[in-house]
Amino acid sequence: MRVILQKDILNLGDAGDIKEVSDGYARNYLLPRKLVIVANESSRRAAEHQKKLIKLKKEKRKKQSEKLAESFTGIELHFTVQVGEEGKLFGSVTAMDIAKKLKEKGFEIDKRKVVIDNPIRQEGEYTVKIKLDEGRTPAIKVVVGKE
Repeated sequence: MRVILQKDILNLGDAGDIKEVSDGYARNYLLPRKLVIVANESSRRAAEHQKKLIKLKKEKRKKQSEKLAESFTGIELHFTVQVGEEGKLFGSVTAMDIAKKLKEKGFEIDKRKVVIDNPIRQEGEYTVKIKLDEGRTPAIKVVVGKE
């Protein structure tokens, strides 16, 4: 069955793509969840129009993420936490803590977009990446010190 994807579907394609899928997959999974529409002549024209709209939205998101990435340059977050012997923290600095600090500075970033390579469990300086739209990942500096 030929279908037009309404949303991006992992391992299948992006919104607006026309794909050939098995009848059962389309009838039992994709169509009930309104992830696709059946491909015919009128729906193809609608899909082409939808692709144009999606392209415009992606360009807009790309510009916004570039602007946001530029605003992250030079940002440094300071955390003062309780530290035990040998400079080890009681607990750790998490993505949620970093997202809260960024919110205090005026950035609305979801904690799932904060990428910490290794857990922050000792005092010192760390580089943390923020995952933005369109593949942008600016880095910010996190400084952890004694309370």
